[in-house]
Parts: sequence; structure tokens; C-alpha cells
Amino acid sequence: MERPGQRRSFSRPHRSVEMRDRQAEREVIAEFLRAVRTGAGRALVVRGEPGVGKSALLDHLTESASGCRVARAAGVESEMELAYAGLHQLLTPMLQRVEGLPGPQRTALRTAFGLSDGAPPDRFLVGLATLSLLSELAEEHPLVCVVDDEQWLDRASAQVLGFVARRLDAEPVGVAFASRAVADDLSGLPEVLMRGLEDADARELLAASLSAPLDQQVANRLVADSGGNPLALLELPRGLTPAELAGGFALPNAMALPGRIEASFRRRLDSLPDECRRLLLLAAAEPIGDPVLVWRAAERLGLPSDAAVPAAEAGLLEVGAHVWFRHPLVRSAAYRATSASARQEAHRALADVTDPVSDPDRRAWHLAHAASGPDESVAAELERSAERAQARGGMAAAAAFLRRAVDLTTDPALRAERALAAAQASFQAGAFDPALSLLAAAEAGTLDDFQQARVDLLRGHIAFASGRFQDAPRLLRRAAGRLEQFDLQLTRETYLSAWAAAVGAGHLAEEGILLDICRAVGELPKSGTDPQPLELLLDGLALLITDGRAASAPALLRAARMFATGDRTVEDMVRWGWLAAAVSIAVWDDDGRLAIAEQTVQLVRDAGALAQLPVILTVLGTAALLSGDFPRAASAIAEGDTIAAATGSMVAPHISLRLLAMQGKEAEALAMIEATIKQAGEDSITATNAFWAAAMLHNGCGRYAEAAAAARKATSNTFEPWISIWALPELIEAAVRGGDLATAREAFERLTETTQPSGTDWALGIEARSRALLSDAEELYEEAIERLGRTQLRPELARSQLVYGEWLRRAGRRTDARRQLRAAYDQFEAIGMGAFAERTRRELAATGERVGERNEPAVGDLTAQEALIAQLARDGLSNPEIGARLFLSARTVKYHLAKVFTKLDITSRAQLDRALPGPGQ
Repeated sequence: MERPGQRRSFSRPHRSVEMRDRQAEREVIAEFLRAVRTGAGRALVVRGEPGVGKSALLDHLTESASGCRVARAAGVESEMELAYAGLHQLLTPMLQRVEGLPGPQRTALRTAFGLSDGAPPDRFLVGLATLSLLSELAEEHPLVCVVDDEQWLDRASAQVLGFVARRLDAEPVGVAFASRAVADDLSGLPEVLMRGLEDADARELLAASLSAPLDQQVANRLVADSGGNPLALLELPRGLTPAELAGGFALPNAMALPGRIEASFRRRLDSLPDECRRLLLLAAAEPIGDPVLVWRAAERLGLPSDAAVPAAEAGLLEVGAHVWFRHPLVRSAAYRATSASARQEAHRALADVTDPVSDPDRRAWHLAHAASGPDESVAAELERSAERAQARGGMAAAAAFLRRAVDLTTDPALRAERALAAAQASFQAGAFDPALSLLAAAEAGTLDDFQQARVDLLRGHIAFASGRFQDAPRLLRRAAGRLEQFDLQLTRETYLSAWAAAVGAGHLAEEGILLDICRAVGELPKSGTDPQPLELLLDGLALLITDGRAASAPALLRAARMFATGDRTVEDMVRWGWLAAAVSIAVWDDDGRLAIAEQTVQLVRDAGALAQLPVILTVLGTAALLSGDFPRAASAIAEGDTIAAATGSMVAPHISLRLLAMQGKEAEALAMIEATIKQAGEDSITATNAFWAAAMLHNGCGRYAEAAAAARKATSNTFEPWISIWALPELIEAAVRGGDLATAREAFERLTETTQPSGTDWALGIEARSRALLSDAEELYEEAIERLGRTQLRPELARSQLVYGEWLRRAGRRTDARRQLRAAYDQFEAIGMGAFAERTRRELAATGERVGERNEPAVGDLTAQEALIAQLARDGLSNPEIGARLFLSARTVKYHLAKVFTKLDITSRAQLDRALPGPGQ
């Protein structure tokens, strides 16, 4: 990482000629600056081919940014492997303010920059720290950040800056990028596509760049070949003789335009003295732009102090406080136009003069480029650099260091180990294809059994992460089998991953793979009388498939309660808490379902494991829905969506579907259900969940034929062990109401296979209600209400009171019916279950009791994000704390709260408590 105060070079084209015309682009820049000055943050990507004027437009932006503070950075091709190098360059002038950031953000940023030790920071926490830092700086003056050559930023910096650029709604901050191509990290941001100059401007620029008249046909050819590219118009004619320009001889060939421009620069470089070319090579290989380092290296090579003069006179290089190339293509030409041995010599000299204490990683990188063949000492240096990169959270950089270390390693065993490490780092950086290539390289050597098991394990994780669900269970199963003789804990974790992968793959998985996994788990050595929660969880899940629910329930219940009571490691909770919470719901464990989800969410937040957070928020939202706490479920949805958008992960709309169905928002629910099934396919788990939501919605609306049809599909997925069971009560109710008692009885038999082994009030209460629907036994309705009344499951209690009231009304007992129906109606209204409330209202009307129409609460006017921010503020979180939770700056939180106050017609946080609905409202 750079020393404090260092600044790296970036190319600066001649603005005066390249900014001809460009009126439309200038207007975009003017609007960009107007927004930033008024506190409305903006992001902008200037895209175009090399030489088209992107850097010139950014220079115009900085010159026009009067009244604003400006920070600049640029990507450098040779620095792409140094984690957070580009971000450090941008933030170096602001680092004295880092101490004012909230603790976790301060630690993350300092660790990323190598300024302090700590656990590898999550890159999204680094992003939030960067956003907070820029927001704080902009409190004094509007801030404009300019990032040139974005395509050459290191991966970590590009991800962070793309993250920041999407979160500037209420900040007086603008971030502008120049990039040659559409970058994944900047996709979706406002964009300006720079094209060549119009014909008249192109001809004017061409004529201005020449000292002699130009043949008209040659001018036509040059303008056409350049496509109006300003740099091409300036460079292509250079090096051609007057005769060639006059007659059109030796004009550029059919090479791509950037190649032709670089070739033109090479011709100009060829005319320079040898010592000057060698100095240019040093400058091209040294990306910091530090003249001290360049001149020290030059001295080692015996180059004179005036070696740069011819390049400066030719307008190719500027040497002063920094070393500047006129354009990146000049740097590229100066580097590529030399022999491999000359480049190695330059890097060796630069390595010799680079401080091994303050800048060890850049020195190691120079040493790697200087190596002419395998070199164990350099490979070891690169391995240490990879460790430092990993400690800073730079997995892409670590992978790059390790890949080069592999190339320089001769010992077969060490080469295989480094290839495995490089593959692991590549996988963690999201580079799946390079990871697979490195695994193949490892397998090309000699691997021991443990290394081969690690190869299989990584292949399985890559298959699952890249969406090859049909391959992942088999690969993970094979890895687990090979790991048994080495690490039983890792074996169990791998089998858990294999189990989850097989269930997630559903019908796409290899036939019989899930059963094979579970049988293998059954053969693992047992811990005896004191098994750990993870072992119990795995054993219970395996028994669920091999021996059924009665056999699995004791282990699963015990595992769920151990997770709920804190009898587990933090690592286990972060990795497997989501599964334990889902298991708790699956075994009808009312006590554990919410406790596990809440604890896991908090531990995942504390650990900064943001990629896992949307999954556990889905489980927390499910637990909240079961309690009838719709505001909390909506908060989980909004937070999960916010984090998923920040991390680029995908989250299935499970809770959103169920929430809309339970609320009875018919049009919205049906549209989302249809779209979800169409996108996921009817055989997927996601579709199973959608059919369950549809069954619930139709039962609420009293459309029992539609409810039964949806519930049949929801309960027919033989690969899915939970949702299909939870949908059985919907099928029983719909089938009974539709007169299909045979279907209802069959569903009831399946239901009791899960409720009887559990024996909880939740399980037996649902069973009693379902049995009552089939038998018309009043004592069973009362048992259901009594049991469910002892739980936190208010929706299920209200539904039991509703069906009991319907039965009483049909029996002619109107007074008793009104009592049950009124209790159900009040509960549905308080929860917000609109369709069920309307069904209950109609039933009450049939008893002779009239109930007024429902009114939607004012909070419905808030967006999901506004509602979440309002709830967090009501719960006592400060603006910075809310921002940290939702990846927003404190200023943006304040902006959204102001809109909340306006919509709710309140003036302070103290009034939020009465303005927002709570669980019991």
C-alpha cells in the first residue's frame, strides 16, 4: 500500500484541442455540478474508446467545479493487483478524518489500507466507511470525485466506488468515472457515451495539428480512419513525411484504432535516443509517478540525469513533482516496445530501490516481473504479499499474487499447495473460471489425499455459487467422503453443505444423491452423550430423509433448542444459524424459531458477514409473519433487499409473497406469484413457496377451489422437506370447504406425521384444528384455540377462532359464533390480515352483527425503505446507526426521515411511536 502522501500518475490529454465542440457533453457536466451544489448527489460514467476525449471531459469537469472540493484518482494497469490501491489514492487527502468515523467503519477502512491490523474487513463495510467519509467532507463544501481509467482500477476499489456511487441521493457529492467499456461495478449508473468529433470539427483539428497543407484525399482517409477520435487525428499523421501526407502513401492499415494510435506512439518512441527509451520504460513500469524512485532506478542503470529531455520535448512525458505520461497509450507503447529482458531489467532496478518495509507488496510485484524463470525466494515474497492482501480483505489481489507465485514455484508439492490457495482466493473473489483453472493446475501435479479432498470441496462450492446446482451435491458429497479421515468437523460442515445443495437443487439434482448423502452421514462416528449442536443438526436432517419425521424430530428439536439457548459457537451460528432457525420452524418449535433468527441476525451483523445476512433475514421475516408482526416482517424484507442490492446477491421473494398473501393484497400478491412461478419454474422450491402463498391468499378470500389447486402443487414437491408440510393445513381447509374429503384426509395423515413427533402446542394446535375441520368435533376446535393461545402465533389462533365461529354459525349457535368471530375479526384487524378480516366480517354479518369497512393505515403511504428507517428511528437508533444498518450515510437517513415526518404529519421522532403500527396494533 502507498505511503501517506504519495500520489500516483495518471494520463492527461491536451484539453484545448480535444474539447472542441462537445456541447451536449458539457451540458451533462453542467447539470451534474448543479445537482451536487444543491445537495442532490450524482454519479456519472463517461465511456468511450481510448483517445476520444474522456479524460479531457473530466478535466473540464474539475475546472468547472468552482465552489467544490475536488478529489482525483486514476486506475493504472500495472496496479490492478494491489488491493484498495485506487481507493487509497482517492482518499489519501482525507485520511486524517478517518478517526471520526463510527468504530466498525473506522477499523474496516484502516485495515483495508494496511494502517492497522484486524480481521479482513467486509468490502461493503469499507464502502460504507468511504461513503461516510465523503459525506462528512461534503458538509463543508460540495465534493466532486473524479476517477479516470476506471477499467484499470483494482477490483476492491472498483467495487467500493461503485457501491458509493449508488448511494448519493441526499449527498452534496458527485462521483464521475471515465472508462473504456461497460464495467460490471458501474452498471446501471447514468452514462455519457463519448463518440468521435463531427466531420467539420475533425477536419479543423486535423488541420490545426499540421504545419503543412494536406492532400484532400489524404485528409478524407485520415478523418474516416480516425472515426473523429481526437487523439487519433493528432497522432496518426505524426511520423509521416510530407510526401507521404501529400500523396497518401504509408497510411495506417486495418489495425484497430487503439492499436494504430499506439503504433504511432511507438514510431515516435523509436526516434528517441536509447537512454531516453530506457528511462521511459522505467517510468512506464513504475506506476506511482514518483520521480525519486524513477531517478534512483535510473541511477542504478547508469542513465544520465538529462535522459528524459527528448521525451519531454516531444510532448510524451512530463517530469516534475510527478511523472506524467501524455496518454495511457504512451505508457503502453513505452512498455511493450521493448524486449522481455529489458523489462525484467527495469523491474529489477525498481525492486532494488523500493522500500521493502513500507512498500513490500509493490517490491514483490516488481521482483515477480523481473524473474526470468522459477524463483522460490520471489514466490515466497508473493505468498507473504497474498497474506497481507487477504488480511486487508483484498481477495482478488491475493489471488493475483498467488497465481504469480505458482508460476515461479518448481517444487511440485509446494506448487500444488499454492495453486489450491490461489484457487480458494479466486473463488472468494468471485472469479470462478480462474479458480477452476487453478484447480486443474493443482491436479496436474501430485496431490495427497487431503489436497484432493480440498479440490473436490472447492469444486463443489464453485458449482453451487455459480448456479450449477445439479453438480454441487455430488461434488460436495465426494469431498465430504474424502475428508472423513482428516477432519471430522470439516466433514460434517461439508455434508451439511451437500444436504442443503441437494435440497436446493430439487429435481435438478442427481437422482438418489440426497439419500446417499444422508446414509453417509448416518455412518459417521458419533460424539457419544454430548454431541455438539452442528452434529445434532446434521444427524437430524439425515434422519429426516432416511427414517422419516418421527425419527428425526428429537435430534432436530434438541439442535434447535441448543442454537436458541446460545449453546453454539459464533462461527457455527454465522454459518448455520439460518438453517437451525428454519429447522426450528419445521419441527413446530415456537420457542426457538424467533430466538434463533434474532440471535443469528445480530451475530451476522457483528461479524460483518453481510453476504449471509439476506438469507437469515428471510428466516427472521418468516418468524415475524408467524407471530403476526407484519411491520417487523416488512422491515426484514426491506433490509434484506437493501443488503442484497449492495452485495449484488439474489434473494428469493419468499417473505414478500407470504406477507402480501397474509395481508390479502390480492392484485399485488397474484401478480408477484405468477411472475415468480414463471421465472423459477413450477418444480422449484421458489415456486413451491409461491403456491403456498397463493393457497393462503385464496383461503383468506374464500375461494376454496383455487386454494385447493394451489395447495396441491405446494404439497407435491417431494424434494422440499418443509414448505410442502407447512402448506398441508391450507390444503385441508380448502379441500374440506370444497367437499373433497378424501384429499383432506390424505393431507391430514401427512400432517400428523410431522405434528405428532414434535408434540408442541403449535404442532398439536394445528393438528387439532385440522382434525376438527374433518370431524366437526367441537372439543377439537376448543383444543386448537387453547393450545394456540399458549403460543405467540396470533394468525393461527385467529384462524382457529374463525373456523370455529363458522362451524358454530352453521350449527345455528349465533351468539357463540359471534363471540369467536368477533375475537377473530379484532385479531385479523390488529395484525393487518385484510382478506381474512373481510371473510370474518361477512361471516359476522351472516350472524346478524354488522361491522364497518376496514381502513388502511396512513403508514401505507411510506415506501419500504422509509418505513424501515422510521421503525429503526422509533426503536431508538441514531441516524449513523441506521445508516450503518442500511448502508446509507447519516445525512441520507436524515433526508428520508424528513420525508417520513411529512407523510405521517408529525414533527419529531418522539411522535413515531404513535404514528407507526406495532405488533399488537
